[in-house]
Amino acid sequence: MENHNHYFYVLTCNDGSLYGGYTNNLERRIKLHNEGKGAKYTRGRGPVVLTYSRGFETKGDALSAEYNFKQLTRKKKDEFLIRETGDSHVAAKEL
Repeated sequence: MENHNHYFYVLTCNDGSLYGGYTNNLERRIKLHNEGKGAKYTRGRGPVVLTYSRGFETKGDALSAEYNFKQLTRKKKDEFLIRETGDSHVAAKEL
């Protein structure tokens, strides 16, 4: 049985921007973001909505996924989300 204790996740902020991050406790981390205690970027951009997450076996793999996502342009981030979620509305949400 695979053990996915490390997560790369993407949030959609209230202003429509995207935030990619790493955590080992997805539920707790999203709660922190919505309480204004998460990343500096998401403070003032809440509430945030979990748009995508993927579990990894190692912290390094999850951090690598986060880094790669953050290197993408907004257009490429949108394409990634559409490809990974199968929902063409996920990346185009106007909030």
